[in-house]
Amino acid sequence: MTNQELNELKNRFVANGAATPTTQFAEYAENAELWDADGNRWIDFAGGIGVLNLGHRHPKIVAAVEAQLKKVMHTSAAVISYAPYVQLCQKLCELSPVRGPERKAMLVNTGAEALENAVKIARAATGRTGIITFDGAFHGRTMMTLAMTGKVLPYKNDFGPMPGDVFRAPFPNPLHGISEEASLNAIRTLFKTDIAPHRTAAIVIEPVQGEGGFYIASPDYLKALRELCDEHGILLIADEVQSGFARTGKLFALEHSGIEADILTTAKSLANGMPLSAVVGSAKVMDASGPNSLGGTYSGNPLSCAAALAVIEVIEEENILARSEQMGKMLAERFAVWEERFPAVAHGRQLGAMAAFELLNSDGKPDVQMTGALCAKAREKGLILLSCGFYGNSIRILVPLTVSSVVLEEGLSIIEASLEALS
Repeated sequence: MTNQELNELKNRFVANGAATPTTQFAEYAENAELWDADGNRWIDFAGGIGVLNLGHRHPKIVAAVEAQLKKVMHTSAAVISYAPYVQLCQKLCELSPVRGPERKAMLVNTGAEALENAVKIARAATGRTGIITFDGAFHGRTMMTLAMTGKVLPYKNDFGPMPGDVFRAPFPNPLHGISEEASLNAIRTLFKTDIAPHRTAAIVIEPVQGEGGFYIASPDYLKALRELCDEHGILLIADEVQSGFARTGKLFALEHSGIEADILTTAKSLANGMPLSAVVGSAKVMDASGPNSLGGTYSGNPLSCAAALAVIEVIEEENILARSEQMGKMLAERFAVWEERFPAVAHGRQLGAMAAFELLNSDGKPDVQMTGALCAKAREKGLILLSCGFYGNSIRILVPLTVSSVVLEEGLSIIEASLEALS
């Protein structure tokens, strides 16, 4: 079917709230490129929103899924388990920056499910109910994770009221006038005005905000947050759904700070395109709830677990962490050039290859219209590009880490040409 024919079906049968505004339909993909139903080629700088750190259809991951498909496709781990589930949990416990020495993990399907279960586990482990998150955070689209998400449009506007006992502090962001000390003081103020520390189960933070704009929490801030949690017996939950699995030059972004979380959530590139997420934590915390209190019908599907085990092997075998660091430095250099050439480009930032820059108007304010225009212009030239940010004016780079140098340069040149056209 053609793009036009598929669009007619989409407009007739797919709910507006679940339909993408784009008019192309992916037909085939490989590494950092895909082709639509009309045969048009696209360079993919979105990576399925951070899901494809190892690219579309990595051969080793495809082979792992095919091999598992010939054995067991599904049983439900709640009925009878299988080797890939427990083997992956072992790997995650060994690799995650979580307090130990004994750790445990559980598997679900999506980032939102992982955060939901992390909150359930934290409440069970502490006997407390309060959850503190941050402005600009994105933790998911389920009702609990919507309550935790710090951005109204487009996520929360139509669906209130939200679950209670969720409170929010400003994320440390000097660009928005929020110092690290101001952020920490805001949490201390919450303890006096909204939720006492002895009622607070957990503080949940993205070490690098995803949808919020790729803003990076510094090592000093994360260390101070760790100390604040320890002072009050509060669990620290690291949301590594988007920042995990090699995107920042470490397997997890939290590793840059040298601290450990009590609970860590991961998803997206964990299985590189297969639906899978995980919650990892200290054994005592993870075992706080009763038998059969966690999980779900599809949680930790065998095919997804096989894919994730292959992902871990590929990251090591292909030296992906070093590649991420290399790409990050190259992107930082390119952003600096653009900031010199184009008055609208500002505030380039990156941790490894988790990189973004902002577009500002002549008054130095967020330019949402130009951001949308840049994404549209890039799409006209064959590049899939995503915006994000608290003010919707950040351009994020989520190209697969396995992208060839030629394709990466081609994509960056399209951004540059698009900026020229809009300047």
